[in-house]
Amino acid sequence: MTNGLHPNHNYTLVLMIIAVVISIVIMIAFANPIRRFIDKNPSIQMLGLAFLILIGFMLITEAAHLSNTQFFGNTVGAIPKGYLYFAIAFSLFVEFLNFKMSEKKSSKKKA
Repeated sequence: MTNGLHPNHNYTLVLMIIAVVISIVIMIAFANPIRRFIDKNPSIQMLGLAFLILIGFMLITEAAHLSNTQFFGNTVGAIPKGYLYFAIAFSLFVEFLNFKMSEKKSSKKKA
């Protein structure tokens, strides 16, 4: 949001403060509904942990790439962000399918 703005102007700082405050309000508003959803669906908790590990690995490899780190004589290359986004989207899609399948099985047992 602030890439085109001059860094020494006060409105850049104000814009960044407003963005942080808005994001905190959104996080507070959605914390309990998300917690309840995760309590009902423990597989989402494992999926979230996997995402955190994946993002942590991406941050480590990106830092290694930017610092020209070498392993066994080879420099660490950049991993395209599209791979990360695709893995997350695919995992969420599979989890959504599992969720729908378990709903169908539970509705058949009730009938």
